Amino acid sequence: MSDRPTGAAPSRLVAVLGPTNTGKTHLAVERMLGHASGMIGLPLRLLAREVYDRIVKARGPRAVALITGEEKIIPPRPQYFVCTVEAMPLSREVEFLAVDEIQLCADPERGHVFTHRLLHARGKSETMLLGASTMAPLVRRLLPHAEIVSRERFSELTYSGPKKLTRLPRRSAVVAFSADQVYAIAELIRRQRGGAAVVMGSLSPRTRNAQVALYQSGEVDFLVATDAIGMGLNMDVDHVAFAGLRKFDGRRTRWLYPQEIGQIAGRAGRYRKDGTFGVTGECEDMDPDLVEAVQQHHFEPVAAAEWRNAALDFASLPALMRSLAAPPQREGLKLAAESLDEMTLRQLAADPEIAARCRDRSALFRLWDVCQTPDFRKTATEDHVRLVRDFFGHLTSRTHRIPEDWIARQYEWLDRTDGEIDALAGRLASVRTLAYVANRPDWLADPANWQGKTRALEDRLSDTLHEKLMARFVDRRTSALMRGLRVREDLLAGVAADGVVTVEGQYVGKLSGVSFEAAQGASLLEEKALRAAATAAVGPEIARRLGRLAAEPDEAFALAPDGTVLWRGDAVGVLSGGTLFAPRVRLFGELGAGPARERAQRRLEAFAAAEADRRLKPLRRLESAVSEGRIKGLARGLAYRLIEQGGVLDRSAVRAEAKALSQVERRTLKSLGVKLGAFSLYLPALLKPPAQAYAQAFAAQASPQWRPAGAGLSSLGDPAPSAQTLAAYGLRAVGPVAAPVEGLERLDALLRAAPKLAGGQVLSDQAREELGWSEAEAGAVMRNLGFARTGRPKAGEPVAWRRRGIAEPRPAKPPTHSPFAALAALKTAPPRRRPRRKPKAARA
Repeated sequence: MSDRPTGAAPSRLVAVLGPTNTGKTHLAVERMLGHASGMIGLPLRLLAREVYDRIVKARGPRAVALITGEEKIIPPRPQYFVCTVEAMPLSREVEFLAVDEIQLCADPERGHVFTHRLLHARGKSETMLLGASTMAPLVRRLLPHAEIVSRERFSELTYSGPKKLTRLPRRSAVVAFSADQVYAIAELIRRQRGGAAVVMGSLSPRTRNAQVALYQSGEVDFLVATDAIGMGLNMDVDHVAFAGLRKFDGRRTRWLYPQEIGQIAGRAGRYRKDGTFGVTGECEDMDPDLVEAVQQHHFEPVAAAEWRNAALDFASLPALMRSLAAPPQREGLKLAAESLDEMTLRQLAADPEIAARCRDRSALFRLWDVCQTPDFRKTATEDHVRLVRDFFGHLTSRTHRIPEDWIARQYEWLDRTDGEIDALAGRLASVRTLAYVANRPDWLADPANWQGKTRALEDRLSDTLHEKLMARFVDRRTSALMRGLRVREDLLAGVAADGVVTVEGQYVGKLSGVSFEAAQGASLLEEKALRAAATAAVGPEIARRLGRLAAEPDEAFALAPDGTVLWRGDAVGVLSGGTLFAPRVRLFGELGAGPARERAQRRLEAFAAAEADRRLKPLRRLESAVSEGRIKGLARGLAYRLIEQGGVLDRSAVRAEAKALSQVERRTLKSLGVKLGAFSLYLPALLKPPAQAYAQAFAAQASPQWRPAGAGLSSLGDPAPSAQTLAAYGLRAVGPVAAPVEGLERLDALLRAAPKLAGGQVLSDQAREELGWSEAEAGAVMRNLGFARTGRPKAGEPVAWRRRGIAEPRPAKPPTHSPFAALAALKTAPPRRRPRRKPKAARA
């Protein structure tokens, strides 16, 4: 085939040139659909699949064929062909033909294929070449009759400078140039920003589409990709950040060319929406001249196209190799460097057995055919050459087919979905090789069967790889919460009957009463997302609940023994101090407006105060009598001290006052519910369960470190609880122990009824057991109550106890310098004894 365009009928030849985001590919597809038949060649299998799906939606699957190296979907009578550039079936005539990204004719590896299509691929009515503006001079030189149409970018592209990965704006694409770097960046973004989609050229179309859908849907705001995104993949990217400006191109690590940076950066901004680009991570800042070139889309024009002779000589193996090395005969073309297929052919040609077999012309055709097998696996050259040698051996054997058992063994080894990302990606690459074999028309005995099986296996591996990428690089809960918060008016949040709160389908915590317990986040970012989601999701519900709580009657509340205030069964607050009749309550939770929370807290405190009035009514009545002056004299002082100590008062501490009470004062105290017991003054009504339930809840907050051991005696500990705390449990201090008030009065009754012995009362073992005291405990209590043993009993004899005499307190002596000192001495001096008179008889 010559280098000049051929064809009997002239057709319109137009080159549509311009930067990214000028709608070139869209224009070509629309033009193609305006013809009865058409074909479009695209640079990537991924992009071919995207355009294929678009045309299928417009015209149906019967009208469209998809042809790539690894996949062929060809209905019986297709009108339109969507292909990779290498797989375009140029022997088929179509009305319209388009080749996309023709600037790749300068690519060292694939350029000669694009150059061939530039020179020779034509539609009967119209041919459209799509590419960068840098191709304009070369197109004019090689195709002088071509019409050149320049298109301007729909939006502006500006440089925003360096940014940290953690500071990148939403809807950013980060571009890296190795799989390891892509994974590392994606992992960092997952930890700091919730997650990222991953796009690499090695991914299958199915995995890539799933990852792009993840990004396009807004589930994640960041895309980490290789330079594969520069080839026409359409995504809503606002900012492109380069993680590096150097790449390994298969031969060496080099700086990116300005036009390559422009191609990649041009993915930012879609249609009329402006975009930005910059650098991130450890990438050095861009040179100002480079920035200006990218922003203005001014790049060095393509000087020459890579070319390789398409008119190959199959007369002999040496002739074939010479024809491949033939130089171009016209300006604007340069001989392409040796590519993989040529390298493979040269190495196989050195094998005497293969050289001998290629004396047959058909075998030589077959050798060149197998040498064009792509190296999807990216293995060592020796491995790839060995695979191609095996193919050639099978295809030139007696059956002229690759054996069924060979592909079956390969398929069986690959047919599993275990392993991590790298293992799955490697397995997918090997499946692509099998798919390539299955899609060759005459390499297998049953190609249709293996095409279906390899496609199904690729889909399974692709889905698994997508799930693995999601699991590793996307925090589903955090990304869902953050996405929901960005569209708060459409936030999908709910509170279930059991209080479980979900946002965008993700569990974020539990609402109990008016307090929200957020789920624990695995990272700082997740914690922030959970808190923000909680505020957005449960804030309105908590506001409603606070309002309802403030308006509830007392019957809606209850007080638990530990001081917790319940609202219709849910804990909403806890006693936190104050006094018995003016308690303070701490409202649970933090969410809700300040005034609403304050009203709810005041309502709980009002309930607690009312509960004290109901349950501690005798104490409240005694307090009122004191404050209103209805108790006079010594009784008033006793009542005040009784109130101060929570309703229980040690009688020994007020023995003199109690003994001096008049009958009227005693009746007054008794009418107010006060009992003057043998050992205590107390209010019996406060020892009943309803009163004790409230008093103990208050005491639990006042002295959280102390609880009585049980129904008997309890150690006071250090520090000892207050008298109010002991009274709440119906106890009072007796030396180092706390004893039940009613138990002490029962002790008095038992002693009064006990037999007398040696001037004391006998405390029998039966009586002691009735009180629930051990012998040692009973002895300690009796001594601390002011009793002493009457003697030292012998073994087996009962113990008798008597009250010790209680000395009247002696008045304090005034200071010696006081004028009252002499008077005090006279008053305290013993009276002079008068001498006894002798009886008269004695005197006589």
